Amino acid sequence: MEAAVKPQRQMVRLRGRSYVAFVFVPTVPIQDWLQEIDATIARSPGFFVGRPVVIDLSSVDLSQSGIGHLLTSLQDRNIRVLGIEGVEEARLTPMMPPLLSGGRSCVVEPSAPKKAEAKTATKPPTSLLLESPVRSGQTVIFPDGDVTILGSVGSGAEVVAGGSIHIYGALRGRAMAGVNGHTSARIYCQKIEAELLAIDGFYQTADDIDEALRGRPAQAWLQGNTMRITALN
Repeated sequence: MEAAVKPQRQMVRLRGRSYVAFVFVPTVPIQDWLQEIDATIARSPGFFVGRPVVIDLSSVDLSQSGIGHLLTSLQDRNIRVLGIEGVEEARLTPMMPPLLSGGRSCVVEPSAPKKAEAKTATKPPTSLLLESPVRSGQTVIFPDGDVTILGSVGSGAEVVAGGSIHIYGALRGRAMAGVNGHTSARIYCQKIEAELLAIDGFYQTADDIDEALRGRPAQAWLQGNTMRITALN
């Protein structure tokens, strides 16, 4: 009698993947804060759809039921929460998103050089140059420095940079500069038709941009906690 062939055990394959997540920091009264979220959604429908979202509760003191009500309110707005920060684990139920820790201002990190190449590794670049346009649906993420695009950025496309963003064509999508806390970062474009501009977490949507600037060269920068957008002379 032949011995039964023992099936080979299949190894579980795990892969790491990084995403840029929005971090919401609720303030009291929560209802007023939710109204600000509603205003953002009204100006830019679908802005949070499909986006990883983390809730930082370090600025509020919510009970377990209060956290549950907040999560339900966000879910009613089609905002799905990936994780929670800044709260004791005892206040969370097993049905709530997990407690996260160790988050950084930008979750996308440059890959480390291989050990064999460590001695000869050169200093990583502080700028990224793209000679082709960024098309609708594409995302460019470069947390190490400036991003320069010789073409345009299409509607629905996104550019994320640790430093400044320079666009030599039209900006019709989203541009987020200074994501690592670089408050002096700027955004430049030859034709502003942006869906959203952001620097170090401060942002303006399409409805916030002066109509007189539409279709013209423009720049954006931070003045304190306020984003300024002016014509680029």
